Amino acid sequence: MCSIFGVEGKTVPLELLQEGFSQSISRGPDMSRFVETATGYLGFHRLAIMDLSEEGMQPFFLGEDAVVCNGELYGFRPIREKLQGKYKFHSESDCEILLPLYREYGVEMFSQLDAEFAMILYDGATGHLIAARDPIGIRPLYYGELPGGGIAFASEPKNLVGFCPRVLPFPPGCYYADGQFVRYCDIAAVSSYCYDDVETLCTGIRERLIAGIEKRLDADAPLGFLLSGGLDSSLVCAVAARLLDRPIRTFAIGMDTDAIDLKYARQVAEYLHSEHTEVIMTRQEVLDTLENLIRYLGTYDITTIRASMGMYLCCKAIHEQTDVRVLLTGEISDELFGYKYTDYAPSPEAFQAEAQKRIREIHMYDVLRADRCIGVNSLEARVPFGDLDFVRYVMAIDPAKKMNVYGKGKYLLRHAFEGDWLPHEILYREKAAFSDAVGHSMVDDLKEYAQSLYTDEEFQARRCRYTFATPFTKESLLYREIFEKYYPGQAAMIAGFWMPNREWEGCDVDDPSARVLANYGASGK
Repeated sequence: MCSIFGVEGKTVPLELLQEGFSQSISRGPDMSRFVETATGYLGFHRLAIMDLSEEGMQPFFLGEDAVVCNGELYGFRPIREKLQGKYKFHSESDCEILLPLYREYGVEMFSQLDAEFAMILYDGATGHLIAARDPIGIRPLYYGELPGGGIAFASEPKNLVGFCPRVLPFPPGCYYADGQFVRYCDIAAVSSYCYDDVETLCTGIRERLIAGIEKRLDADAPLGFLLSGGLDSSLVCAVAARLLDRPIRTFAIGMDTDAIDLKYARQVAEYLHSEHTEVIMTRQEVLDTLENLIRYLGTYDITTIRASMGMYLCCKAIHEQTDVRVLLTGEISDELFGYKYTDYAPSPEAFQAEAQKRIREIHMYDVLRADRCIGVNSLEARVPFGDLDFVRYVMAIDPAKKMNVYGKGKYLLRHAFEGDWLPHEILYREKAAFSDAVGHSMVDDLKEYAQSLYTDEEFQARRCRYTFATPFTKESLLYREIFEKYYPGQAAMIAGFWMPNREWEGCDVDDPSARVLANYGASGK
């Protein structure tokens, strides 16, 4: 996945900076480089995906300028061809085009990129750092002010907590320059809605999703696919299987006692003739993994931690047992087309507002989960539903047509791929959250374990220590206490607990699992 690190200022001892930089080496185990600039430092841990040779190693330099980037820049080859008359390139890496683009366009370059990225650029003329992040925040970036003056940026908060008093997520769709953050893109904003008929909309959805998947198949390292057997991951696999001229490699995980997803994933794999691997996890493995998982994630959010357990253990097996380096996933579909709880949206306007909120915050939840679970296992995540053209298109669809007025959630996405893409029962399978569908026992085991750790009196006394995002169950208290062990005083990195919109009728619940909603129905079967 790669890890980037940048500091402007020399008030912190070098040894402390290097120790912080080393915390994320698993994101980029192939090669590391730490260089000094006139005013600070840049660091890069590389996971080689594009141009596997040493020429693809970062930082890239152009005169006195330098850049480190964790990202994939789609369509970079035509851009490089246009720049070749003026600039000399030394690698086949997509990220080598960034400094020439900066020379040509300055900070206006960020709005021109079709990419998922986080980057730190050193401007040799000014001695200042410029940092930027993609509009959704698919690639992670954090920042913190240095004691004594200056600023630091890094891929993960654990890179910075040792020397920055306060660490915060870098806002998606923004760049930092001249001491301030500037928003260059609000991907969730809609200037005008599209009121096309359903069939036209479904054609637009299908064509854009296929294009988003196709561009993410470009890699010099082996590809794999996470397959839950749900709608979103199954569609990614189905499209990729049709686009590639070889069997795809799919991976699924479930509990040893009551896995729900495994049978559906197996059905999809057989339909697509993929090379399929099943990973089995146990109660003891879940409990043994919990503390390290929270340390890797850097969150106390209940939903994120639950959903990360299966994903992390599946990716761990992929890392240990295969040569796969790139994984395509199904994140960001629910935020666009709706969750189980958005069936209760009281109006199209409320549905759209909820989608905008979820897209703007997803970098703290599902996208964070995918990045950490995959990145900590020295793999790269690619998220086709986060394709910028696709997201813009779906966000602009008349929200009255995205609501569940069809008797089936996410109908437009399902209807767009009717035909022989997937078995009909998979295409119209009820939504089941990944944390539930790996087996209901997993969440039950976690809740039971947390219940055993605190008496009711202890729970009430200890939860009140935290005034921000106060734990409201014993499970959430357990997660918060582990989080504070590794990220003391940094709870504001997360907006709060991911929960259904409790202001809506039917959604005033005390647990984020869709299992507690009245419309869960056949989701758990």
